[in-house]
Amino acid sequence: MNEEMLSVFVKPPTLETDRLRLRKIVVSDYKDMFDYSRRPETSRYLLWTPHDSPKFTKRYIAYLQGQYRDENFYDFALEYKESGKMIGTCGFTCFDLENNAAEVGYVLHPDFWHMGLAPEALLRLMAFGFSELRLHRLVAKIMDENDASKRVAAKCGFRHEATHKDAMLIKGEFRTISEYAILSREYFGGLCPRPVARLS
Repeated sequence: MNEEMLSVFVKPPTLETDRLRLRKIVVSDYKDMFDYSRRPETSRYLLWTPHDSPKFTKRYIAYLQGQYRDENFYDFALEYKESGKMIGTCGFTCFDLENNAAEVGYVLHPDFWHMGLAPEALLRLMAFGFSELRLHRLVAKIMDENDASKRVAAKCGFRHEATHKDAMLIKGEFRTISEYAILSREYFGGLCPRPVARLS
């Protein structure tokens, strides 16, 4: 992958699954984003703290529009097709262009946990990353206590590679980070479950 390919995120494509639409985050999503971002359980194992007002969320999404234009932001909104509601995000946290790799991340509204939606979104992102962007390696860095996120990564074919003890100071506490990864050859070789119906 070369730097020019990041320009795809200036106007991110819309990716489809059976139940989800992965698309650009837009300012009109602010009420839906605030609904899950205000809840402490949503960001318990993430770097950010709960949003304190819809106004804050609206300003944040407005800021993201510039980040998209500058090719500095690579996240998709997760739109639940049945309701049209934005229920989270899934995307690439960062790219390592020199090594043709990227880190993935995902956030889901607590009301939609335990429905298989996080793996469904991540599988679609992986298909985009490996097939369209031609990435060689994807990595997920997960706070050690976040067992639910580890299960999502494992369901999608990621394998545990390393545990970094007290590797990050997060919200005033040192946290241990588990690193999971999958290579393109493993993905195309069948290590990753790829339900065709969900990768439309």
